[in-house]
Amino acid sequence: MRLISHPVLCNYYVTYRCNASCSFCDIWEKPSPYITVENLRENLRDLKKLGVKVIDFTGGEPLLHRQLDVLLNEAKDHGMITTVTSNGLLYPRQAEKLRGLVDMLHFSLDSPDRDEHDKSRGVKCFDKVMESIAIAKSLGERPDIIFTVFEDNVDKIRRLWEEVCLPNDLILILNPVFEYNNVGSNLSKETLNELTWWGKQKNVYLNDAFVQLRLDGGNHVDNPVCKAASTTIVISPENKLVLPCYHLGLKDFPIEGNLFDLYHSDEVQKLVALEGKLPACESCAINCYMQPSFAVEMNKYWWKALPSTIKYNRIKGTWKQMVGL
Repeated sequence: MRLISHPVLCNYYVTYRCNASCSFCDIWEKPSPYITVENLRENLRDLKKLGVKVIDFTGGEPLLHRQLDVLLNEAKDHGMITTVTSNGLLYPRQAEKLRGLVDMLHFSLDSPDRDEHDKSRGVKCFDKVMESIAIAKSLGERPDIIFTVFEDNVDKIRRLWEEVCLPNDLILILNPVFEYNNVGSNLSKETLNELTWWGKQKNVYLNDAFVQLRLDGGNHVDNPVCKAASTTIVISPENKLVLPCYHLGLKDFPIEGNLFDLYHSDEVQKLVALEGKLPACESCAINCYMQPSFAVEMNKYWWKALPSTIKYNRIKGTWKQMVGL
């Protein structure tokens, strides 16, 4: 049963550029401009008309955009819930001007071992993440740690939880790795079971529907769970609407100042109708599109996701904001 029929999330790629070169990501390999404030203002108007409540300023590394604070202010002025995920390299220099503008601030940290984390990110950023945590806390922010889980780092969860998250009262977000375009990997059943156990621990967030979806073999085109195109608006740095999702990216459409009409056009809606049904959608388990998909349709994944969603928002104190989605 479909509970919400309109888009709830915008993945707004402010740039594809990045100052890291993570082994499980290929976004940083793309040449890219930066979005403009003028285009954002036009698109925010239409995003609000479309029903979007959450805007994720993403990349690449979003803090590379020198006007990120302006972008965030514009989104907040439109009543949006804002999210930013950063590798921490630039946060210490920008923390003051970002203060109070990011509702869900995530720092990426995949190991408690400096060398191991830096190797996976292709750049020395472990110390910057630790510095970023301290600065964010001193400014009254409540950042989270997002831990991308692989087969070879699942055994590092405990140390990171005990040495970084619990002492700083941070939520540890477990982000199971996914595979796409020959990038990333899959997780064994044993690792998935271990993640389920971790999801029940204090200050740990794991969307149990992610685990269930992987156990079920991912999305299936004959009965798709993915609602990427109808729940999530993807906007590229070139100010184009990307469909049916960023990772598949079959087609992009220049927005040209009227995102609302473009989204409702016949050509776009034909692609929206194919969400989760295209050949490349078989076995897909991409977290950033499955999370909103689980939230809009009452099925077994909705029920699996519900307890962890309540847990996260209870800890963060944002439940009243999120239930309006």
